[in-house]
Amino acid sequence: MKHFCSSSVSEDLGCRRGDFSRKHYGSVELLISSDADGAIQRAGRFRVENGSTDESAAALPGTWRRTDVHLENPEYHTRWYFKYFLGQVHQNYIGNDAEKSPFFLSVTLSDQNNQRVPQYRAILWRKTGTQKICLPYSPTKTLSVKSILSAMNLDKFEKGPREIFHPEIQKDLLVLEEQEGSVNFKFGVLFAKDGQLTDDEMFSNEIGSEAFQKFLNLLGDTITLKGWTGYRGGLDTKNNTTGINSVYTVYQGHEVMFHVSTMLPYSKENRQQVERKRHIGNDIVTIVFQEGEESSPAFKPSMIRSHFTHIFALVRYDQQNDNYRLKIFSEESVPLFGPPLPSPPVFTDHQEFRDFLLVKLINGEKATLETPTFAQKRRRTLDMLIRSLYQDLMPDLHKNMLNRRSFSDVLPESPKSARKKEEARQAEFVRIGQALKLKSIVRGDAPSSLAASGMCKKEPWEPQCFCCNFPHEAVCADPWGQALLVSTDAGVLLVDDDLPSVPVFDRTLPVKQIHVLETLDLLVLRADKGKDARLFVFRLSAVQKGLDGRQTGRSRSDCRENKLEKTKGCHLYAINTHHSRELRIVVAIRNKLLLITRKPHNKPSGVPGVSLLSPLSESPVEEFQYIREICLCDSPAVMALVDGPTEESDNLICVAYRHQFDVVNESTGEAFRLHHVEANKVNFVAAIDVYEDGEAGLLLCYNYSCIYKKVCPFNGGSFLLQPSASDFQFCWNQAPYAIVCAFPYLLAFTTDSMEIRLVVNGNLVHTAVVPQLQLVASRSDIYFTAATTVHEGSSGGSSKGASAHTSPQTPPARDTPLFPSSLGEGEIQSKNLYKIPLRNLVGRSIERPLKSPLVSKVITPPTSIGLGVAAIPVTHSLSLSRMEIKEIASRTRRELLGLSDDGGTKTEGAPRAKSKTRKRLEESQGGPKPETVRSASSDRIPSGILESPASEANPEGHNHWASSEQDAGVDKEGSPGSGSSPFQLMASSEEDIIDLK
Repeated sequence: MKHFCSSSVSEDLGCRRGDFSRKHYGSVELLISSDADGAIQRAGRFRVENGSTDESAAALPGTWRRTDVHLENPEYHTRWYFKYFLGQVHQNYIGNDAEKSPFFLSVTLSDQNNQRVPQYRAILWRKTGTQKICLPYSPTKTLSVKSILSAMNLDKFEKGPREIFHPEIQKDLLVLEEQEGSVNFKFGVLFAKDGQLTDDEMFSNEIGSEAFQKFLNLLGDTITLKGWTGYRGGLDTKNNTTGINSVYTVYQGHEVMFHVSTMLPYSKENRQQVERKRHIGNDIVTIVFQEGEESSPAFKPSMIRSHFTHIFALVRYDQQNDNYRLKIFSEESVPLFGPPLPSPPVFTDHQEFRDFLLVKLINGEKATLETPTFAQKRRRTLDMLIRSLYQDLMPDLHKNMLNRRSFSDVLPESPKSARKKEEARQAEFVRIGQALKLKSIVRGDAPSSLAASGMCKKEPWEPQCFCCNFPHEAVCADPWGQALLVSTDAGVLLVDDDLPSVPVFDRTLPVKQIHVLETLDLLVLRADKGKDARLFVFRLSAVQKGLDGRQTGRSRSDCRENKLEKTKGCHLYAINTHHSRELRIVVAIRNKLLLITRKPHNKPSGVPGVSLLSPLSESPVEEFQYIREICLCDSPAVMALVDGPTEESDNLICVAYRHQFDVVNESTGEAFRLHHVEANKVNFVAAIDVYEDGEAGLLLCYNYSCIYKKVCPFNGGSFLLQPSASDFQFCWNQAPYAIVCAFPYLLAFTTDSMEIRLVVNGNLVHTAVVPQLQLVASRSDIYFTAATTVHEGSSGGSSKGASAHTSPQTPPARDTPLFPSSLGEGEIQSKNLYKIPLRNLVGRSIERPLKSPLVSKVITPPTSIGLGVAAIPVTHSLSLSRMEIKEIASRTRRELLGLSDDGGTKTEGAPRAKSKTRKRLEESQGGPKPETVRSASSDRIPSGILESPASEANPEGHNHWASSEQDAGVDKEGSPGSGSSPFQLMASSEEDIIDLK
């Protein structure tokens, strides 16, 4: 992948996308309440979300604003060790950093969903937390432990890390990962009658109302606690000491147990109902169902005496209009979490309300774990576990001299004499990892995959195919009306859907940046040809006239009159294209910045658009004037223009060079340090202006990092760049080459994936695998090219692809890697041009695709999942028979051990793995399978059904993005339907690693 995109696309990313405001997530208020006797209760500061300024306003039809509902940092994207390492051959290392603190490193080589996108995944375990990154695989360039640690900014350590060969290390690392938080959740549900002001009154409600029971039925299924085998959430399942029944559900693979106040033991003698408070008071999240009219006394969190509950969800039911109203209270230290409430916060669709509420509560509990109180405890626990494990391992490491190879390749080549011994060790390693994985699944503590309830959900980032079989290498582009002006290796072309491309400029004008400014009737572009690089400006009307006259593409010599003369040698430019009175262009020529503006023009008042000069000259060059030059200390790699609040001598230019981001005052040329990068090597990606409530802020992106900085005006043209309470930072899993900001989303583009996070907190919501991904335009709608592979002949794919899929082990170094970069036999590679409409991302209605991509035969049908050997039909029930689970485990074991049904050689440890796996499954599945009870669109399970193994058995059945060429033969004539996209062809939230289902 060429890295010209960092200079050809980054400057487009400065466009403001939507209204970035933390007010969408509530505002912090000091809440004070009084008890029944009028005494003032303790005060507390809470962030209050009510979705609208006027909470009592009636909900009018059609006023509901769509809010996308996403689980943030979902387990199937964040619990890497369980998903990608456990049960696979991988390497684990131990070492000390420069401060003599121990750390662990785990590395594996995997293929992205069998899409021939091999990459290394690495997890660094330290006392401060875990860091996860992906690194590209190259068959010619070896990767060492030192280079991986350097990519994680760990360049100094006491001694060279040594590899751990003991297979039991997998159990210890799994424990470290579990410190990230529970997979399952317990939420309190408190029933409050109209007028009740204290928790004693609320907890003393012996029974609930009809509306409350209806709400409980919406949340989940009523289960009998005695004999319950699923997640119990701290309730007694043997002696009924915590009640007879409870409410339980499974949402997107997460088991949720509700502590319902009216179902917990009630005591007439105990006025405080301690037994009820013991459970609900120790829940991080509590739902308060309050009856009565809106005019009744408002609920305040201070009414509930609890030092543990951080989030309250106030639910009211309007029986007359059959809708629910929601209000969220979050303790001020809880980081922002989504989804934001709609405006008004009224839900007429009950299933939609259930989805929103459960996702909001799950995200809220995850966010609470990042508060100082919880985070410090987690860090102390993690530090203690790492040090204890280090002390246990060090004596064994000194005895094992094979650890000297730790600074060789991550995939070391074993000597011939040791090859059999190494293969036996790997087989035992896989066997133990597989047993641990299955044990976690049976126990119900396994990170889950997406649930079947989301099978038909259309995500806002799902792209449309704009142009199939695009034959050129795209460099950059910008929309022009409904078409796209694309700079390619064949020149600049006007592409409109699948109509024939129209040449605009020939290849003698190699365009590297391009801006189409329709309201100004201008086309601005940078033609880069070494020292003769120039900025060119054209009238769009003149370009359109030439196209209408069917002229051939203009050459460089035809554009002499369109050069901006002082721009010779420019390597980068930035433009302000939003909310500004005048057009400003900043051109970088080595370490010099040239500020250019468009001369003001007189036009009739109230007439927007193009200036009315008469007559208009063919070239607009004379309309531009040169303001000043600013000298920098180095040549900028990234630039962005930041509009000042008054647009009078307070505009800024953000530049990135050396190891720093600076902001430069356009009027004075004075530079202020914005951020210094602490890294040996810096790859600057972008500086994105994000305006929060009209105030300037910048997202600074480099290497794997992204930092938000508020830029506040100070005295006399200088700027206050001190740390702000709103500043935050996060790390990408893969190093991007371009970032697009489309509030509420941040999209990071790498050479083979798209990582989607939230602007407000940096939380991950999805990662899509898109081989040969290249972003070409992002100033309005997002356009990118991506590779597709069409199979000729057998729909099952080539033998290379099959072998790669059926042997997910780390390949022996002596063999050809299992992830070939070349095409298989009978395959033709092509590229499509795709579009993600901006209005889909910023919260408006989702468009349907223009067309389905051509390559439909290789798509996994949404009704089946690939397990390498056979496809298991999807069932919306989370219950499977013992025989089905044993068959899945048997197939998975053969996959993990490299065995096949066509006479593969068995390795050591396989018989033991088989017997232990079956025994464990049979013990956990004892007894007849009860009948499944489920509501139409929820993931609920009645008492007695084994939850987690069954749900793991079909983690991807609902995911209509998942694909695999191994499954191509399942549905030879299959069609993906109207929702098809390149993500269905190539991208998936699930990777090629075989989970134990």
